[in-house]
Amino acid sequence: MDHLFSVSRPRRTIAPGAVHIPGWLSTNRQRELVEQCREWARPPAPMRRTALPGGGRMSVSTVCLGWHWSPYRYTRTAVDVDDAPVPPVSPTLVDLGRRAVTDAYDDPAAGRAYEPDTALINFYDPAARMGMHRDKDERVNAPIVSISLGDACLFRFGNTESRGRPYTDVRLESGDLFVFGGPSRFAFHGVPLIHPGTGNAECGLTGGRLNITLRTTGLT
Repeated sequence: MDHLFSVSRPRRTIAPGAVHIPGWLSTNRQRELVEQCREWARPPAPMRRTALPGGGRMSVSTVCLGWHWSPYRYTRTAVDVDDAPVPPVSPTLVDLGRRAVTDAYDDPAAGRAYEPDTALINFYDPAARMGMHRDKDERVNAPIVSISLGDACLFRFGNTESRGRPYTDVRLESGDLFVFGGPSRFAFHGVPLIHPGTGNAECGLTGGRLNITLRTTGLT
C-alpha cells in the first residue's frame, strides 16, 4: 500500500487551501523516495547549498529536477553549480503529486489537472533552517505539494501579507503530506526547527530531514 493515514494525528485544514495529512506515505514508499533522492543528489547538477545574492549560503542543501531554482529564477541548467542540464521530473513524482492534490482536496479532477514540472529536494541537517518566504517565482498559482521524510520539523505556515503573525506551527513527521494552494498559495512559510533523532530509520534516512516540494512553474 502506498498511502496510509494517521489515526492519532488526524488531517487538518490549516488555512483555506492549506491541508496537512499526517502519515500519508507508507514506510516502504518513504524508503523508495529516500533512495531516489540519493540518486538525484549526485552529479551532474548535484545537491548544493544555494548561494544567496547578498553573500553566504543557505543552510539547507538543495537539488532540483525539471527546472533549476536559484535566487530568484528558474533555468534549465544548474547555472550556479556546474551548468549541467537538470534531470526531468520523474513520472512517479508527477503521479505522486496528482495523488497528493486529489487526497488533500478530495477532488480527483484537481488531481488529474495537476502538472508539476519542477521538484526541489531539500536536505536539512540538525542545524539547518528555512526562513519565512513565499514561493512566488512561478507564473501560475497551482498548488505546492510538500512531502516530508526523516526527522520531524516545526513547519511555520503564515499569512499572505507578511512574515509575521498570524501563523500556525505544525509538526511535520516522516511520511506527512502538506499541500497549499488557492487562497493560501502565496502564504509565507518556513522551517525554524528540526527535531534530530525523531525519524524512523526504516525509511532509509538515519539522520536529517528530506523535503520534496513539487511545483508548477508555468514556464516553457
